[in-house]
Amino acid sequence: MHHGNRHGRSEEARQAVLEAADDLLVEKGFAGLTVEGIATRAGVAKQTIYRWWPSKTEILIEAFVDDAAQYLTPPDTGDLATDLRRHLARLADFLTKTDAGAVFRALAGQAQHDPTVAARLRADHLAHQRARDRRPFLNAITRGDLPTTTDVDSAVEQLVSPIYYRVLITGEPVPRKYTNHLVTQYLS
Repeated sequence: MHHGNRHGRSEEARQAVLEAADDLLVEKGFAGLTVEGIATRAGVAKQTIYRWWPSKTEILIEAFVDDAAQYLTPPDTGDLATDLRRHLARLADFLTKTDAGAVFRALAGQAQHDPTVAARLRADHLAHQRARDRRPFLNAITRGDLPTTTDVDSAVEQLVSPIYYRVLITGEPVPRKYTNHLVTQYLS
């Protein structure tokens, strides 16, 4: 089946669409975001967008998944405390200070009312992010810094859940002091 140019999607056009979607979501909110607006901002035809994505939500999910993979891969400095502090700080900053974080918050809200969005968000992002969040612990186990019996899933939940809770539920800030305290509490 032929989609887009003869070489498939133009990466330049794809990036323009994803960036336009991010920018417009921040400017206009989820309800104000339209495929027409994205096409105009990206400088592509509306038909091009519909050939590649069936809806604005699909565009946002792809944009968010790309951004998260780039931004939320934890460091491996060889020190668990340092890796966790840096990773949680980046997660908090990503969710609260970036356009991609605004996209995530919009998608999380939409997922409460749309089971299809919820399923896509879980499949396309959460499973991959869970794997990234596990890396510092798995690295520490490999180095012998944590016992092989460490419940990695429980550790991840202890550390990242409070951040998501503040971002999505209470709206409280998530400063570095808070994320560092989570790490200190976990390691003590």
